[in-house]
Amino acid sequence: MSGKASSDQSQVALNGSGALSHVYIQHPPLRCNVPGIQGLYYDDGNKLLLAPSSDQVLSWKVGTSTQLDPPSSDFVGEGPVLSIRYSLDGKLIGIQRSNHEIQFKNRETGGTFSQRCKPDSESILGFIWTDCPSCDVILIKTSGIDLLSYEPDLNTFRLAETKRLSVSWYVYTHESRMVLLASGMQCTIFSGFQFSSAGIVRLPKFEMAMVKAEANHKPVLTAEDIHIVTIYGRIYCLQCDRVGMRLNVYRFYRDAVVQQGTIPIYSTRVAVSVIDNVLLVHQVDAKVVILYDIFLDCLSPISAPLPLLLRGTSVNNRQALQVEDNLTSAYNAMIYGDNWIFLVPDLICDSDNGLLWRIFLDLEAIAASSSDVPSVLEFLQRRRSDPSKIKMLCLTIIRAIMLERRPISIITKAIDVLVISYAHLVKMDNVIHGADRNSKRNQNSGSQSTTTSIVASAEFSGETMNRGKSITGVENESQRSTIRNLEDANVNYAEKSNSKASFNSLSDLDGDRNHDVMRSNSGELVGNSSSTDLLSSDAMKDINRSTSLQDSSYLKQPSVQSEGLACSSSRSDACVSNQQETQFTNVAISPDEMYDSIFASVEEELGGDPAYLIAVIIEFLRCSTKEKLRVHPNIYKLIIQILVRTSSYSELALFVTNKILEPSKEVALQLLEQGHQNSQIRKLGMDMLRHLSLHHDFVTVLLQDGYYLEALRYARKQKVITVHPSLFLEAAVAANNSQHLAAVLRFFSDFTPSFKITSDYNRYHMILSEMS
Repeated sequence: MSGKASSDQSQVALNGSGALSHVYIQHPPLRCNVPGIQGLYYDDGNKLLLAPSSDQVLSWKVGTSTQLDPPSSDFVGEGPVLSIRYSLDGKLIGIQRSNHEIQFKNRETGGTFSQRCKPDSESILGFIWTDCPSCDVILIKTSGIDLLSYEPDLNTFRLAETKRLSVSWYVYTHESRMVLLASGMQCTIFSGFQFSSAGIVRLPKFEMAMVKAEANHKPVLTAEDIHIVTIYGRIYCLQCDRVGMRLNVYRFYRDAVVQQGTIPIYSTRVAVSVIDNVLLVHQVDAKVVILYDIFLDCLSPISAPLPLLLRGTSVNNRQALQVEDNLTSAYNAMIYGDNWIFLVPDLICDSDNGLLWRIFLDLEAIAASSSDVPSVLEFLQRRRSDPSKIKMLCLTIIRAIMLERRPISIITKAIDVLVISYAHLVKMDNVIHGADRNSKRNQNSGSQSTTTSIVASAEFSGETMNRGKSITGVENESQRSTIRNLEDANVNYAEKSNSKASFNSLSDLDGDRNHDVMRSNSGELVGNSSSTDLLSSDAMKDINRSTSLQDSSYLKQPSVQSEGLACSSSRSDACVSNQQETQFTNVAISPDEMYDSIFASVEEELGGDPAYLIAVIIEFLRCSTKEKLRVHPNIYKLIIQILVRTSSYSELALFVTNKILEPSKEVALQLLEQGHQNSQIRKLGMDMLRHLSLHHDFVTVLLQDGYYLEALRYARKQKVITVHPSLFLEAAVAANNSQHLAAVLRFFSDFTPSFKITSDYNRYHMILSEMS
């Protein structure tokens, strides 16, 4: 599911030209206004839109797009339909015929059977299918709930368990597997159950708060006032308090229900949607929607109240476009109509007109509406709807603020967001693959344990642990030293910048950023979760992978493996698998992409202020070093080119000495190339080759410079045998020195036994004779 940018020229804004909105519905919708249907029902367990008629039911599969195939149909017989749902395996259909009977039909055999209740003492409120191991259907009655298990041989249900309690009405979402049962005079007392593939969890009974109205009038909660949503893998409940004009936000834990805060509302009728982990609160009467990102439990809005936009795509057929415009003109006034039913998480059903809309976020409009660039980037990095588009949007934002020459402190925070996001992705991927490798290793070696091997293993582990500590200490000290050098260097270059950008100290940036919260690849929270938090199945799987490597140096976070509860939503309901998203659909930006899309592209445009570009690059290097990420060698080469172009040779020498430029073959060769104008820079390049033990390259450079005797001595000392003898001999001939040529010939004759039988020996021996 991907929203289109409001600036995209291939689209036509149907709610007015240039209408500002952060949320839109896409035209055309799914049309299901078939004559003779008795209403529309949404089966969220199978993501089916159902339309029963006199004797059959039509079903549309609702995927990520509203452009769907023609509906399928099943014969269900005549009779009233209060609700209808397919079983999760698609083999049975359940039709509630009345308040006292539910009829079930086997789609394979055509056989039917019914489940009834006592009409004089109870009534049926509804039913839900479940993947719980102990039951297949939950029958919800005013007297409690019945857990029924299907017996295929007998084509009937067996009563597995009954839970007696008073129920006025209920709310359920398949996404969370959570059912809330309301009771009490004001329906403010709730019992909660989660029926998942992991089993049944019963929440403690709790009461929702309501602002008191007049003395003789007590407001009563209805099912329309309660919304169960899943955000970042965590399960929340939003309660609409119409008297207090607020949404009370509750978060579900395994052993408690805690009120997280309140959200003000500006309409007596509100609806809730969740798009890409963003909470949308629709103020229906006011016909506006407000966005919230409750990451880290923040309940502040991220947008101003703006209307819901109706957007369509351009078409080539003029007649089709005219039909679309006519429909839009007729439907535009009906937005947020009384017949709209909001379906969790992102659908709107117009039951009167037989239409189904999907809600989209306009990420470009959201990004453009805020001047807080770091916060915008953090928000975008938490989205998963359209990874390629999000990635390009982040790169565009960084490039734009650099060209605007924003203060270095702002650029730094923005770059930190992207680097840290990519570092977390890499660390999560390493942990996941490390866990897989450890599991295979344990399976291979698990049966070979003996007393001797255990003792030896313990000794080896102790040695390794001690060595690891000392090595880590050295690496950390080296890393801290490099970061200090980068910060010192950047202070100087920020002051040299010709732009008006200011530079603030970066030593306290760590305190401003939250590094404890780790996002899984599917966008769900992994860190900072309570050990009793109710989590989605995707979040639980990510945590189980990470906690399987508790000795990993990457992740130091509380484990929720034993206490966390999954909602067992299928992969099709949430995001793709972690490994697939890591490889193909992640929104994080790698250092290579930062170079290709940012630094290399803005070099020419920032040519008039090279100090500013250097300051920005150094900040990128500082953050990458801190996160232990390797950067593209071309970034170092770019720094060298800029410094040489401005004749800043002393600064370049300082960068090399303090290892701000990470030593590598590419950097060394770049120093040598740029060192033709400055002997000190060329010497630094030679020293770097030697320190990196790149002996072949070192000898080759000496030969190119004509120092063939020094090259010969170095080759003998370092035992370099990869350089062809003819290169040394040719250099001696070019110097027109017969003594040197004789010395080189004698060297290879003495130390390379087969050299005398080569054509090179005969050729250069003849040249030596001619020179003598």
